[in-house]
Amino acid sequence: MNKRWTIGEIKKFVENNSESKLLTTEYHGFSQKLLLQCACGNQFEKTFKKFKDNNQRKCEVCQPPKTSR
Repeated sequence: MNKRWTIGEIKKFVENNSESKLLTTEYHGFSQKLLLQCACGNQFEKTFKKFKDNNQRKCEVCQPPKTSR
């Protein structure tokens, strides 16, 4: 069974595992996009699953999308 994350737990995970800062104040589920601020100052949106599991922890400028095959 998957763990249900709270906004507090997500904030702590973001702080401990990246240089980004969580700006979203409410969490309604895994499909919700979270608003984050990169260390460079840019704001970006990612779902928590992409942030956590796919290591997408920076904005598109600092971490460009991977090129498709």
